[in-house]
Amino acid sequence: MTAVGVLLLAAFAVALVDWYAVATGRRVLEYVAKPATMLPLIAAAVALDPVDDTMRTWFVIGLVLSLAGDIFLMLPSKEMFVPGLGPFLLAHVAYIVGFVFGGVSGVAMAIALVPLGVAVGVVAPIVVSNARRHDPRLAVPVAAYVAVISTMVVVAAGSVTLAAIVGALLFYLSDLTIGWTRFVRDFRGGRIVIMTTYHAAQLLLVVSLLATR
Repeated sequence: MTAVGVLLLAAFAVALVDWYAVATGRRVLEYVAKPATMLPLIAAAVALDPVDDTMRTWFVIGLVLSLAGDIFLMLPSKEMFVPGLGPFLLAHVAYIVGFVFGGVSGVAMAIALVPLGVAVGVVAPIVVSNARRHDPRLAVPVAAYVAVISTMVVVAAGSVTLAAIVGALLFYLSDLTIGWTRFVRDFRGGRIVIMTTYHAAQLLLVVSLLATR
C-alpha cells in the first residue's frame, strides 16, 4: 500500500473513532478524534500526485480551513457558531477555486443547477427563516453560506468526477443536517448523520484530486 493509501486509511480509522464517540456521547474522545481525522487527510492531499498542482494547493487550504471550523464548532459556547461557519465558508470558496483550476464543464454545471436549484428553493428558505427567528444576526451568514456551498456543489458537478460530485453532495447533506437540527427540528441520530457524511465528503474530495479528467 502506498503512503497516500495508508494516510487515507488512517483518516478513515480515526473517523470511525469519532463516530463511535458521537454515538456514545463520549465528548472528550470526540474532541480529540474529530480534528484528528483531518490531519491524515491533509497529509494525504499534500503527499499525493494530483491531476493539477494548483487544484491540490486550494484543496489543502480548504482542508486546513475545515479543520479550523471543526475546532470552533466543537466548543460548547453557542457564540462559536458564526466563527465556525466562517472557516467552512472560506473552505468552500477554496474548493470552488480548486475545481476551476482542475477544469470544469459548463454543460455539466448547467445540468446540476436544475435539481440543486429546486432543493435550495425548497429547503434553504426554511433553514434561513428559522435561523433568523432563532437569532436575527444569523440570517445573513446562514444565507451566504447556503449560496457558497451550493456553488461548490455545482462546480464539483462541473468537474465530471464521481468522487468530487458525491463528496460535494455529502458535504451539502452534512451542512443541511446541521442547519436543520440546529434551527428547524432536531432528530435522533442527527449528529451521526452530520459526522459520517462530513468525513466521507472530505475523504472523497481528497480522492478526487487523483481522478483523471
